[in-house]
Amino acid sequence: MGHWLHQNIVEPGKLPLLLALSAFVLTFAVTRVITRMIRAGKGPFGNITPGGVHVHHVVPGVVLSVVGGFGAVAAGQHGVAPGICAVVFGVGAGLVLDEFALILHLDDVYWSEEGRQSVEVVVLTASLVVLVLAGFSPLGVDELSGDQQQSRLGVVLTYLVNFGFVLIALFKGKVRMAVIGTLVPFIALIAAIRLARPVSPWARRFYRNRHRARARAVLRAYHHDVRWVGPRRRFQDLIGGAPDRAPLPGPPGPPSEP
Repeated sequence: MGHWLHQNIVEPGKLPLLLALSAFVLTFAVTRVITRMIRAGKGPFGNITPGGVHVHHVVPGVVLSVVGGFGAVAAGQHGVAPGICAVVFGVGAGLVLDEFALILHLDDVYWSEEGRQSVEVVVLTASLVVLVLAGFSPLGVDELSGDQQQSRLGVVLTYLVNFGFVLIALFKGKVRMAVIGTLVPFIALIAAIRLARPVSPWARRFYRNRHRARARAVLRAYHHDVRWVGPRRRFQDLIGGAPDRAPLPGPPGPPSEP
């Protein structure tokens, strides 16, 4: 166990990544606790509104990400500085990605249905970093033997083939599987050979005149969403808090007098 920790966690090449991941996850968790308390009107916390302008936490997050990123580049690979810069970058990244939906929509959608995208991105980012820390690398290059590693052509071809699978998965609307497939090639292959999502560019292009394939894609997407959307939403609500429910449209008011 100690040997595994030394080789996979505390070795100099991975310690900054572990520190960044820890800071990233802890920052996201603390931020969500504070924002949920502000939303509920509990605790000493409140929104920062100097001069009446609501300063979202993505702003200090961008500053910390820039400082930590450039600091890590300038710090080299030895000493305490890389670890400190990794923590600063992790904190900044946690603040930024917690408001990813706000950046994407250029609107304050933090507690709306669109705000769930922030939680998805944070979970996906943390999962990918954990895979890297656990020893996964793109295309499974770590599993190549010494002779195979000397054959750069084989490595390049492996990259290209897997990159093709990832692109196909993206065009088929399977974004999560495509991202994970960059690290775990088998996932990208599965996403590439299965039916596309019915609203994906792949379906619009190749299923246009294939009514049977389009119907199968719609049916498969329906069964997938029925099975997984509920658990995924409950998981997102547990981590980031339930979004505000949109009010139902009320009855029409009385006609105005001319």
